[in-house]
Amino acid sequence: MNAAVLEKPHQLSLKEFDKPIPKSNEVLIRLKSTGICGSDVHLFLGDRSLAVPTVLGHEGLGHIEELGTEAHGFSMGERVVIEPNIPCGACRFCLQGKGNICPNKQVLGVNSPGCFAEYICIDAKFCWKIPDGISDQDAVCIEPLAVAVHALHCCSAKSTEKIAIFGLGAIGLLLCQLALSKGFQVYVKDLNEEKKAMAIAMGAKSLPEESLASFLYDQEVVAIFDCVGVAKATNLILETAPRGSEIILVGLANELAQFVPLKIAREGISILPSIIYDHPSDFAETIDLIARGEIHPGKIISGRFPLNKIGKAMEMAVSGRATKVVVDMY
Repeated sequence: MNAAVLEKPHQLSLKEFDKPIPKSNEVLIRLKSTGICGSDVHLFLGDRSLAVPTVLGHEGLGHIEELGTEAHGFSMGERVVIEPNIPCGACRFCLQGKGNICPNKQVLGVNSPGCFAEYICIDAKFCWKIPDGISDQDAVCIEPLAVAVHALHCCSAKSTEKIAIFGLGAIGLLLCQLALSKGFQVYVKDLNEEKKAMAIAMGAKSLPEESLASFLYDQEVVAIFDCVGVAKATNLILETAPRGSEIILVGLANELAQFVPLKIAREGISILPSIIYDHPSDFAETIDLIARGEIHPGKIISGRFPLNKIGKAMEMAVSGRATKVVVDMY
């Protein structure tokens, strides 16, 4: 089979591998499409490092081709989506229901082979059936939408209250669409005018460039989601967050961010983490939301490329202009 391997930063090569054979608890999936995530971009650019050359990609959609002897509940040819972060289930965090921060988790495309490939084997417990009513366009965006679902759960804001989203990459746009569908009033901020226009077309309002702190306070914004992934933006949020609000860290900036402890403590500002999702609840909820027609995540897809054009696909994703780039295996 063909698969795209990140040899080193900026070097993504298409290589031939043997088709994998599923273990007893696994299913073999013939992959149809895989979305490019911001984390794939960071790995490609070298912002995050890999110990060894690795097949990238984790937002996988495909069909069951083979079942392990202990992999039950699936049928051959069934359409499925992959949950790519697999906690160990045995550490103290997993036993506390915090598998999303498991230090031993297997992460497809990072410490195990990923989904920019024609085939992949995965534990059947992390493979999700897709209802017939969900299009492939929406199905390939289930994994990033689950990240947004989890992020919204992390804040205490109630429907009809006002929230702000800084950063309108795939996660920011999906969070915007999700929050609007739940009845929140949403303000957005991004340097890219096209992405901002997409959010406004959904029903969001744009944040001003000037007097941001006073605007957020006067509008009674109760939660700010940092979906940028750059410390400079995090610093701006920390400076301008209104009294009593929550800051939810969704972006994955790895530079030093700074804040004034006196402001945070005196004004009762909470800084909350949001990383990936809870298994199995967030994926189940995400699929149900799409199946009920409450949200159509595939609307954010802005480009598609075949696997043999993975370099062009990554080039578009790296440019920062795309909202979601998808690689198609067939």
